[in-house]
Amino acid sequence: MLGLSCQAGAAETPKTIAAGELKVGMEIAYPPFEYYDGDQVVGFDPEVSAELAERMGLKATFSDTRFPNLILGLNANRFDTIISGMYILPERLKQADAVPYARTGAAIMVRADAAKKPQTPEELCGLTVGLQQGTSWIGKLNELSAGYCSEQGAGAITINEYPTSSEVSQALMSGHVQAHLEIASASQMMVDKSRGRIVICSPQSVYPEVLGIYVKQGNAQLLDALKAALDDFKASGEYQALLKKYNLEEA
Repeated sequence: MLGLSCQAGAAETPKTIAAGELKVGMEIAYPPFEYYDGDQVVGFDPEVSAELAERMGLKATFSDTRFPNLILGLNANRFDTIISGMYILPERLKQADAVPYARTGAAIMVRADAAKKPQTPEELCGLTVGLQQGTSWIGKLNELSAGYCSEQGAGAITINEYPTSSEVSQALMSGHVQAHLEIASASQMMVDKSRGRIVICSPQSVYPEVLGIYVKQGNAQLLDALKAALDDFKASGEYQALLKKYNLEEA
């Protein structure tokens, strides 16, 4: 593959924390976005990271960081960028800059033997819902609970937060929560892994959002280099194939 750094008139390789490396922050426990296969980091985001880094004349390396601590780690210079299935949200853009790179929504999952199988967020009223810490749906469901659920007399949504998505899945199977909200592509892998014990009950994605590649505010050189690398990746046609592989949409 001919990366940007090898093309005529290509931009200068951006300055990074470690020369020759693009250090990427991600929580490596979130299939299919990023997870370990033996000692290898695999998934959508590692593939994107490797492609973008190569186009910038760099090599991608990964820093495994809990999702709620990713922006803190970015701003503490522990890594150059975050590529970790992170939605672009106004509160995050106050702390870091972002490049849109994909689009997806959430799925609602329940146990296969559940009496209630909510198809929409409104049908979560009166239920206990498990979510990973730091996800944008916490605020959305709190607003839904205080507004719609209260107005309809349908019962509040009780939210239980867990450090990782896999822990939410375990809580669902053990009956500690009645529903689990997760990014659609990740949900399908959880359903497959559960061997029939968990099902997706929402026929369409809920709360669709755009995913972003985050960089520290003020790092215009790296931000522009990532934008150019992503544009080159898209122009090659390879990016669209990668999105299709992981059941994602272009931003």
